[in-house]
Amino acid sequence: MRYFARLTAGRIILWCYLLWYLFFALRYFDSSRALWLTSLGVSAIVGAALLISTRAGGAARLGFWPTARLFIMPFCVSSFSALVKGRGFLLIFSPRLHEDYLALGLCAAFCAFVAGVKLARR
Repeated sequence: MRYFARLTAGRIILWCYLLWYLFFALRYFDSSRALWLTSLGVSAIVGAALLISTRAGGAARLGFWPTARLFIMPFCVSSFSALVKGRGFLLIFSPRLHEDYLALGLCAAFCAFVAGVKLARR
């Protein structure tokens, strides 16, 4: 619970991104090996480039989770795009409004949970 009590606004937003991704990735799951291998490949290439760019100019070494996010985000972006291709999405929004409301509800529930933990820890 201490982790949730200490979450910054930026980290809460990242958690909401993950919840949005997971909702739609599960909703439109495709077991195609090519889709997931391509996403892993994109993740490795883009993640490595991002990692190199963070170390340019002698910047301090990143911790485990910041480094992991450099690889996880491109994986999520490429797999999300492949999963929803041709399904009528506008940017990240489903053409089925109820799906958007459910995903938004997950984010709102998470935010309410974090707010409750923060209040209880005061």
